[in-house]
Amino acid sequence: MADHHQQHHQQTQQPIMKSLDDSSPSTRQIVRFLTAATIGLSLLVLSGLTLTGTVIGLIVATPLMVLFSPVLVPAVITMGLLTVGFLFSGGCGVAAASALTWIYRYVTGKHPMGADKVDYARMRITEKAKEFGHFAHPQTHQTTTT
Repeated sequence: MADHHQQHHQQTQQPIMKSLDDSSPSTRQIVRFLTAATIGLSLLVLSGLTLTGTVIGLIVATPLMVLFSPVLVPAVITMGLLTVGFLFSGGCGVAAASALTWIYRYVTGKHPMGADKVDYARMRITEKAKEFGHFAHPQTHQTTTT
């Protein structure tokens, strides 16, 4: 009877121990948490150091900026205009190269994107030109006969 009672006690204890093991975090989860916490804290410290360095740099540079502002402001404006000019020029060059590539593909019959719209527009212009030509032709004929 004591053996039976001891077996029953062990059987009831096993599910309790098993459920405790399931709810406790595994070693892998603990390592992941510690790694994430370490990386997060390191980045937080680096962020604080960067902010501190930026504020110190601003404190040191402010008097120099005030002293040299009559020179720096026009220089910054000039550099800004030069940068915008170069970017615009480069953009126009890229647009021209793209347009020439599209025209080359259209002329060689490779049917680039939008070629069907160009063909439709060409057809409509031709129809309108023929229609206009029919109106213009009789008028010129009437003026020459009178």
